[in-house]
Amino acid sequence: MEENYHKWYSPNLSKEMEMIVYGHWGYPLLIFPTTRGRYYESKDFHLIDSIAWFIEQGKVKVYCLDSIDEYSWYNRSIHPADRVKNHIWYDKMILEEVVAKVQHESPIGKVAVAGCSFGGYQAANFAFRHPEKVSHLFTMSGAFDIRDQLDGYYDDNVYFNNPVDYLPNMNHPDLYNMKIILGTSEHDICLGANLGMSSILTNKGIDHWLDNRPNASHDWPIWREMFPHYLSLM
Repeated sequence: MEENYHKWYSPNLSKEMEMIVYGHWGYPLLIFPTTRGRYYESKDFHLIDSIAWFIEQGKVKVYCLDSIDEYSWYNRSIHPADRVKNHIWYDKMILEEVVAKVQHESPIGKVAVAGCSFGGYQAANFAFRHPEKVSHLFTMSGAFDIRDQLDGYYDDNVYFNNPVDYLPNMNHPDLYNMKIILGTSEHDICLGANLGMSSILTNKGIDHWLDNRPNASHDWPIWREMFPHYLSLM
């Protein structure tokens, strides 16, 4: 399996960012890490191994992103308004420095995004904010309400980065063409969040699959089981 490490200075974040890309060709797939996770997390927890066949066969080319959670949502040393603003810079970095690069390399035009746990929030928020850029959204035990990270603070920036708030009022036509899978399980701490997101999508008439699996919890084994199944449906 081809593996390439990338490091660059991000003008949006004013810091160096890192990423690992797996594969030589295929549909571009961006993976967001879990809470405070790093770009190598998906490899360390064998999520990449679970989809190795798709990578080796040139079905997908996987971009494992880094996070800045310690500067944004999980930075308790700064005001909640600044946590959100730092995330907005991160979103801009993904859009302008990663997706733009991917689109230059690939003739497909759109990307697929995925994430587990808090990475599910990141993937969903990016997809719903930029539906013209995203064709597929795969979340596994995703969380979709960011307000718990903000100590009761709320403003327009929070609204526009909290999918459970802004999505009901969105009518972008590309939302209705996006292939969406919400993966959860019987003992998942985010089961309620997934049922709620599924309800929002259903009420808007947005087609999706709520995959609720028995006898599993919020952890890597079920995510490694889900992910190759979801890629097989692309």
